[in-house]
Amino acid sequence: MFDIGFPELMLAAVVALLVLGPERLPGALRSLGLTLGRMRRAYYNVKTEVEREIGMDEVRRQLHNEQIMEDVKRVQQEVKAIGEEARIDPTIPKPDATEAAQPEAVSEQGSSAVAKS
Repeated sequence: MFDIGFPELMLAAVVALLVLGPERLPGALRSLGLTLGRMRRAYYNVKTEVEREIGMDEVRRQLHNEQIMEDVKRVQQEVKAIGEEARIDPTIPKPDATEAAQPEAVSEQGSSAVAKS
């Protein structure tokens, strides 16, 4: 990640020894280790929380899609039931074959009238 090799670590150790001195160096290293440990734990906690939230979003999306599919099936069943009810209902007049053929006859008469002119 940082590309720090052994020579760079030795240089940092020598500078720390010169700046802090031999008495304070062990305490500084201990506090540095504790701080790095806390930062690492905090990072992993945030990382797991984000992964958990992402997983929850996927579950929510899947539940939403399932609910939409259930609604679609329910509407299809209602439409099918209404269609069957409309076919069976005796109060709705059924079109006769002659009524269905009349618009064609009108259109044939109109086209023959245009052809005669």
